Amino acid sequence: MNKLWEKNFEVNAEIERFTVGRDREMDLYLAPYDVMGSMAHITMLESIGLLEADELKQLLAELKQIYAICQRGEFRIEDGVEDVHSQVELMLTRKLGDMGKKIHSGRSRNDQVLVDLKLFTRHQLMELADGVKVLFDELLAKSEQYKSVLMPGYTHLQVAMPSSFGLWFGAYAESLADDMLFLQAAYKMTNRNPLGSAAGYGSSFPLNRQMTTDLLGFDSMDYNVVYAQMGRGKMERNVAFAMATIAGTLAKMAFDACLFNSQNFSFVKLPKECTTGSSIMPHKKNPDVFELIRAKCNKIQALPQQVTLIMNNLPVGYFRDLQIIKEVFLPAFDELKDCLQMAAYIINKIEVREDILDNPMYDPMFSVEEVNRLAAAGMPFRDAYKKVGLDIEAGTFTPNKDIHHTHEGSIGNLCNDKIADLMQQVLGGFGFNRVTDAEKSLLENA
Repeated sequence: MNKLWEKNFEVNAEIERFTVGRDREMDLYLAPYDVMGSMAHITMLESIGLLEADELKQLLAELKQIYAICQRGEFRIEDGVEDVHSQVELMLTRKLGDMGKKIHSGRSRNDQVLVDLKLFTRHQLMELADGVKVLFDELLAKSEQYKSVLMPGYTHLQVAMPSSFGLWFGAYAESLADDMLFLQAAYKMTNRNPLGSAAGYGSSFPLNRQMTTDLLGFDSMDYNVVYAQMGRGKMERNVAFAMATIAGTLAKMAFDACLFNSQNFSFVKLPKECTTGSSIMPHKKNPDVFELIRAKCNKIQALPQQVTLIMNNLPVGYFRDLQIIKEVFLPAFDELKDCLQMAAYIINKIEVREDILDNPMYDPMFSVEEVNRLAAAGMPFRDAYKKVGLDIEAGTFTPNKDIHHTHEGSIGNLCNDKIADLMQQVLGGFGFNRVTDAEKSLLENA
């Protein structure tokens, strides 16, 4: 009996295509980190007598060459080779024979991909932190530049009270400082060593896990070997939440900028190279770059849910489901870094209109200032509120636009120095130097 799904191809080949999926493509992200993890692992193997000193020297030298190939963007996973781990081992055995087959002692592909993912992710988090800081600095600089330029503040999209561009730019800077704290937490949970947990149940070899922890610059190890394996998916989910937090700030800022750039508001002028025209309307200058930032960042905000739904109902141990997480997780870093870079560029070039409040349509936003002035002069607040409301309805309200807000975080006291200190404190808590020093030492001593 013929089966409906049978065609003129070998079934096993189709099964392989389905099960491998995009794994070989995704593994290219991990290649340099797989090499670094192997360098640390074999250094440890030599220390416990599973490799000879001369073998270690030859293996490290060859791994260093493979690392250089990765750095040049020339690393490829050949047809018929399953994954990055197999490709690295194949390249070693071609050069060094059976010696290359010894590097897998005391580990499984499970803890090997775990350490690859951790090394990759912490590197990406370091780059994200740099990108956030660049945008943060641009926002604070603009906040200082335009701190005296007033603009309407809104509630319910209705003109509400006086705000300023100093407040607007500074608000997003402080939001990024909080986002960076979330990023630091994700980094701390990431920067723990799973190597030595093997398939999730340890090894009968007397592995020195502290040694690989130190060689790779991890803050500590994932101590319990079962938990180390359980961390697959959990790490990605935690990092995805941190990325989503940054993306949320960017998406909100992008929406504001698109709104403020429109003719109905006309508060800001975006750099012309970041806008596009219309094929039939010659007056149009569409804020395409900010619109794409908004869309990309909204997509990134869905990443935690994607990861959660893939790994959420899996019991303890490894499952092939986890492979699919790489497809949504690994490419997301480049997308978020691109958005940060584009946002920083636009904020640096953005121009602000300084005569917005000359338009009388914004006069009512000074009503609260007048109510407060009358109350400070002795009139009961509710009476002052009623008087100003009646004046507005009668068309006799004359706003006093001389604003004097002095409390912390207000128009006249932005606290940008405090916000800068907050960001610096968070950045100082990452401990990036430990990682960069360890990786440099590992590669230079090979």
